[in-house]
Amino acid sequence: MTIAQTPPGKPADVYFFATCVVDQFYPDAGMDAITLLEREGIRVHFPEDQTCCGQPAYTSGFHDEARQVAAHQLTLFPEDWPIVVPSGSCAGMMKHHYPTLFAADPVRKVQAEKLSARVWEFTRFLVDVLDFKPQDCGSDCTVVLHTSCSARREMGVHVSGRQLLGGLAQVTVAQQDHESECCGFGGTFSVKQPEISGAMVEDKVKSLKATGAERVVSADCGCLMNILGHAAWKDAQEGRPPTLPGEHIATFLLRRTGGAK
Repeated sequence: MTIAQTPPGKPADVYFFATCVVDQFYPDAGMDAITLLEREGIRVHFPEDQTCCGQPAYTSGFHDEARQVAAHQLTLFPEDWPIVVPSGSCAGMMKHHYPTLFAADPVRKVQAEKLSARVWEFTRFLVDVLDFKPQDCGSDCTVVLHTSCSARREMGVHVSGRQLLGGLAQVTVAQQDHESECCGFGGTFSVKQPEISGAMVEDKVKSLKATGAERVVSADCGCLMNILGHAAWKDAQEGRPPTLPGEHIATFLLRRTGGAK
């Protein structure tokens, strides 16, 4: 369930929590998100000791292990600044599940609740806090948006993603069939249930391609890794180059708005 979040005034400083997938597989997406924030006049602080949010262990039922990982993150954001996260699933973990995870620990529960109140998913922060309405510098193109399950259901940020893309004058946003359905990634689900996951991502790729969009855009790199990886694998099987390019919404927005300035 999405909990309403009252936008603060535009801050001078924010923390950036990169997430594991961005750090390991899509570092450019993280750097592009930081560039967009800095371009809006915000000082971005990156605590170098940050690790995983703890979601893989938490959703797999290993709550003690998730607490150990999450407890470390509670110590990394001492100033009362917003914490911007370029992933709806990780933002959802920190915002909605940290207080529950530490419910039996009075001291850490208070820390988790205070941290939770400062967590913002990246696109929501751009829309609700920065009122981000840049000029589109790109040529005409059609894209299709994919929103992760957690981003949609816990954070409600499919709305902010659409708003950002829809505000670009030369961009048409195609509508995919069964938009709200999972791509099959689901963190450890794709490892534990590979056959089911494979069937789900195959359906998702077909739905995305059927829109005729030139590329898929998402605010969650885990989904992108799953969707684009499956699409490229299918293309390789059939002896053709990749037919479904895609990227994180931060990278897309930065390129469409003139790149780093």
